[in-house]
Amino acid sequence: MTILPAAQRFRAARRVVIKLGSAQIVDKEGVANAPVLAAIAADIAALVKEGKQVVIVSSGAVALGRNALGLPSGVLKLEEKQAAAAAGQTRLMRAWEDALSAHSAPVAQALLTIDDTEIRRRWLNARATLNTLIDAGAIPIVNENDTVATEEIRYGDNDRLAARVAQMIGADILVLLSDIDGLYSADPRKDMSAHHIPVVEDLSADIMAMGGSANAVAGMGSGGMATKLEAARIALTAGCSTVIAMGREENGTGPISTMINGGLCTWFVSNISPETARRQWLSGNLNPSGVITIDDGAVKALLSGKSLLHAGVTQVTGRFERGDAIEIRASDDKIVARGISAYSNDDAQRIMGRQSADIEAVLGYKGRPALIHRDDLVLIAAQPTLTTIED
Repeated sequence: MTILPAAQRFRAARRVVIKLGSAQIVDKEGVANAPVLAAIAADIAALVKEGKQVVIVSSGAVALGRNALGLPSGVLKLEEKQAAAAAGQTRLMRAWEDALSAHSAPVAQALLTIDDTEIRRRWLNARATLNTLIDAGAIPIVNENDTVATEEIRYGDNDRLAARVAQMIGADILVLLSDIDGLYSADPRKDMSAHHIPVVEDLSADIMAMGGSANAVAGMGSGGMATKLEAARIALTAGCSTVIAMGREENGTGPISTMINGGLCTWFVSNISPETARRQWLSGNLNPSGVITIDDGAVKALLSGKSLLHAGVTQVTGRFERGDAIEIRASDDKIVARGISAYSNDDAQRIMGRQSADIEAVLGYKGRPALIHRDDLVLIAAQPTLTTIED
C-alpha cells in the first residue's frame, strides 16, 4: 500500500485524538508547562480551522495536584493519588482553558473510568456526550477519573484510554505525544545501535517486543513505549491509524506542526477506515440478545441508510438491555440487519409502533428518537425481497 506523508494523513482525517502525558503537561517545578501547552493549542487551532474535530486526552492532574498539596515524591498511596488528582484536575483544566482561550476554543472536561469504555451502556452514554460536545464546537479534555477509580478498575495510563476514546468516537488518527520521537528497534537511550522505525503496518510479536518495559526515565506518569504499542493495537482494530511523536515545542512550534512538516515520528497504519472496522465488528463480533421484527416501510428505510424508528417495529422478542446487540428481521423472518439497541426489551415493547414524539409520555423520560441509530447498525447480506413496496 502507498504510505502517505503526515501532511496528507492529517488532511484526509475528520476526527483526531491527541494524547499528552504528564511529562509534556507538567514542568520540572511541578506546574503546568505553559509554552508547551500554548504551542500544542496553536496546533489544535490549526486543525480545527481545517475542519477537523479534535479530542484531547490529557494526563497531568496527579502531578499538578501532588505539587499543590505538597505531597512527597515517590510512589503515592492510593488515597494520596486520588487526593492529588482531585486537587490537580482543576489546575489541569485551567491550564488548557488558558492555552486554548487564545484561539477562542471552548473546552469541556470529560472524566472517564475503565467501565465507561468497557460496559456497553456506559460506553453509549460516554460516546453520546463526547459527540454532543464535538458537535457543539467544544474541545473535550478527557482524563481518567483517578479521584474515584480504584487500582483494580483503572487503566493506569492514558495511552490505552486514548485508544479507547479514539475507538469510541470513530477517530481517524490517534496522536500519542511522548518524550521520544517514535519507535526504535531498541531503547536509543541505552543502545547506540538502535534505529528508528518510521512506519509499522503489522503489529507483529517482534514489534510488540520492542516496547520493552514502562518508561522510568521521565520520572513522571505510568506509560511507556509498551503501553503506546498496546494503544496502537487497540486503535488499529478500530480502523484508526496511530502516530507516536515527540511532544515538546521548538521555538514556539508545536509537535504536530513539526510532524506535518517532516519531523521524525512513527506511524502505525490502518488499512481500513473506522467506518469499515465498526461495521465488521457489528456484523461479526456480537451475539444478538434479542430480535426485532419490523414492517416493510422500516425495511426500506434501513436499506436507504436510515435509523430504525419505533414506529416500524411490529414485534420484540428476547431479553436485552440498552447497549445489547439485537437482530432485525423483516415480516417474512429474513434477517435485515444487526445493531446496538438504545432501549431494553421492556421499553422497546412499550413504544413499538409509536412515533418518536410519544416516547416521553409512554416511558416517563425523553429517550432517544431511534431504537437503533444508523451509526450502530449494519445491514446483513441476506436481505429480503420487498415485493409489497413500490420504488
